[in-house]
Amino acid sequence: MMKQAAAAAVGGALAVGAVPVVLSAMGFTGAGIAASSVAAKMMSAAAIANGGAISAGSPVAILQSVGASGLSTSFNVLLASIGSAIGACLGEGDEARENVPQGEPPKPPLKSEKHEE
Repeated sequence: MMKQAAAAAVGGALAVGAVPVVLSAMGFTGAGIAASSVAAKMMSAAAIANGGAISAGSPVAILQSVGASGLSTSFNVLLASIGSAIGACLGEGDEARENVPQGEPPKPPLKSEKHEE
């Protein structure tokens, strides 16, 4: 049970902590979209698809907003809950099977009788 609780805590923390790191690595930064990044390529593709503009509410606009200002408290709570649930499932392992009986213990060997010759 403790292993599962620890895995849930780690999963929640990783889920919340990983979002800013991943977005920054993709190029969605507080200073804007980084040149020659995945974010720049996404922005270019979205602009071409929309006739030169990035529409509000598009994935690129949302990711840039999160990259610049971070996630809201309610979204952090949701993300932590999902991460905790996944962590708890992954941390379950063999713990649930520890107290299951493994069958009867082996019987001692039979004593052999002395054969007279």
